[in-house]
Amino acid sequence: MAVIVVTGTGTEIGKTVVTAAVAALAVAGGRSVAVLKPAQTGVAPGEPGDTAEVVRLAGAVTAAELARFPEPLAPATAARRAGLAPVGPERIAAAARDLEAEHDLVLIEGAGGLLVRFDDDGSTLADVAVLLGAPVLVVVPAGLGTLNTTALTAEALRARGLAPLGVVIGSWPAAPDLAALCNRSDLPLSAGAPLLGAVPEGTGALTPEAFRAAAADWLAPSLGGRLDTAAWAAADA
Repeated sequence: MAVIVVTGTGTEIGKTVVTAAVAALAVAGGRSVAVLKPAQTGVAPGEPGDTAEVVRLAGAVTAAELARFPEPLAPATAARRAGLAPVGPERIAAAARDLEAEHDLVLIEGAGGLLVRFDDDGSTLADVAVLLGAPVLVVVPAGLGTLNTTALTAEALRARGLAPLGVVIGSWPAAPDLAALCNRSDLPLSAGAPLLGAVPEGTGALTPEAFRAAAADWLAPSLGGRLDTAAWAAADA
């Protein structure tokens, strides 16, 4: 897999930290990595965005950002309100292919959920994945309600001929409630795809050294980690 699209079932659920963890493990494994953010919203010119955070946490990663809009809105809305041109799927796919030519792995981090609009034509991150034929990693929350949004995201992917690579819990609570504990086993059923990891809440506040040292404990071997997700999901069931 030279390109992985990282999406989520919503916003503020840990996509950037999960992207950084995948990138950190790939770098540790000797692979060259690029992270592509098609549209960064809610960040002023000169301020660090999501790609800067991935670089800070993961290390030697190439960062690319195609468009930046100041208001924290969906990319299409933010572009329209700013009077700026939106970024469409063809441009995103072309940028990803350019990065792929020079890197072993390209991670494309979306904005919000899978079907958030990039432009007024209704283009979404799913269209980018179709153009690239890329697998899609779905980042999900841990608690009540996640099974429905995970199932809807997986259904939307399959309706477009895509299959989720797997799901990663973007912020695993320090004191999980009953719903979160049960969801560890139920998420793969809702997604029709394996659970590939769980990143503890608050990991974005770790030092880069601590983040990189611990990342393998959060992700499954298929993402470069060492977490036995089946055993972890069965614990304290």
